[in-house]
Amino acid sequence: MSDDQAGRIAIPQPIRSDGAGGVDNGPRDVLRDLQNPDLLVPPKTDNGLVPNVRFSFSDAHMQLNHGGWSREVTARELPIATTLAGVNMSLTPGGVRELHWHQQAEWSYMLLGRARITAVDQNGRNFIADVGPGDLWYFPPGIPHSIQGLEEGCEFLLVFDDGSFSDLNTLSISDWFAHTPKEVLALNFGVPESDFDSIPNGQVYIYQDRVPGSIKSDEVHSPYGTVPLTFKHELLAQPPLKTPGGSVRIVDSTNFPISKTIAAALVEIEPGGMREMHWHPNNDEWQYYLAGQGRMTVFAGNGAARTFDFRAGDVGYVPFAFGHYIQNTGDRSLWFLEMFKSDRFATCRLINGWL
Repeated sequence: MSDDQAGRIAIPQPIRSDGAGGVDNGPRDVLRDLQNPDLLVPPKTDNGLVPNVRFSFSDAHMQLNHGGWSREVTARELPIATTLAGVNMSLTPGGVRELHWHQQAEWSYMLLGRARITAVDQNGRNFIADVGPGDLWYFPPGIPHSIQGLEEGCEFLLVFDDGSFSDLNTLSISDWFAHTPKEVLALNFGVPESDFDSIPNGQVYIYQDRVPGSIKSDEVHSPYGTVPLTFKHELLAQPPLKTPGGSVRIVDSTNFPISKTIAAALVEIEPGGMREMHWHPNNDEWQYYLAGQGRMTVFAGNGAARTFDFRAGDVGYVPFAFGHYIQNTGDRSLWFLEMFKSDRFATCRLINGWL
């Protein structure tokens, strides 16, 4: 930051209104301090040692490919986050996340644009669907699937039920073929070895292709039919539970039966509102902030508490049964997802209601 820029900004100082603290005249990232006022000047209620529970996707490494990009927040970036990991991915129009599968379940929320998702289960039953903003998908572990951007491209959040998961370490067709002798591939598929002369020499991951046509043009007939439970759920089509301070939409195995290991809620807190003091009796909470700005205070017991500030693109985390509350500190609605490694959403509240 230049001296001229600094002169135009009201530079915050680590001083409370009661005089505690002092001026910081050393090297500083003032813009960072402005974004994190509750770290620079913690509320008096903050006390003791509570691990960091915030990490921004803006601080994550970008994986750039022809056809799109990805970045991830795992236990590597946020060590306390042991139950779930997140990947933020974008695909260009026609960009493809190649056919692949995981040892973990994959849950996803479409942020922008539209994509086509395809899958086939262990019994040869097919699935194909187009997904748009606010839609979810869930692929059980081991189920091969692909994602392709439609006309406007897309950006989405992927969540996996293992905090140490990395999307750069998945099982993919290109990687397997590249490390299998051509004579084995030829024998397996009953074709000449020369058919594999132009296969990639490593994992493709994301690649550029043409924008697909209609779903009907992409459908593949299977004598075994389609999957018995849909892998897609239209979350924004759910009527929200309206409250005096905002709204919430809950999705778990009760209304999205295939989602056996991840439960979630899409929460809106209106300006001046608060997600009440509460805790969760089933597992840790992994959060993704979609819009607006807010602050969360986490209570860890024995008087220990810590407050963090959040904006769009941030990940938050609350360990199992820790008390917490979230306040909207902006002038528009704060939107975020809260997710759990569980088949059911559960909350213990100090009052009878939400927000």
